[in-house]
Amino acid sequence: MTKARRTAAQALFGLALLGAPVLATSSSLRTVELRCDAIYLPARSLWSRVVHIAFDDRRVLGVEVDGLRVYSFRVQGQTIHTALDNERIRIDLEAMLWNSDFRGQASADGRCERQP
Repeated sequence: MTKARRTAAQALFGLALLGAPVLATSSSLRTVELRCDAIYLPARSLWSRVVHIAFDDRRVLGVEVDGLRVYSFRVQGQTIHTALDNERIRIDLEAMLWNSDFRGQASADGRCERQP
């Protein structure tokens, strides 16, 4: 198994642990919705972020954050790495954690929950 396939398989395993429901019409395409409540520092403000992850039997196909499709993402083990509006985002599917950084000016940490 190649490294890319192994990484994709690990991420899909993480999504399967979430009990991802089938929300699309295709039998192999599935999506899962997460709500991540993150505390942003230094302002100490709470933001609820909504994440949609689309995947099939082999790989993660797309990621949306707050309704915006991200330009690119990378799957590394159980973690999805992406960026949106200068915010670097990491979502750990195993620990269900959100971590992000606004290029060193602000940061956020929080918990994620699967939505029905």
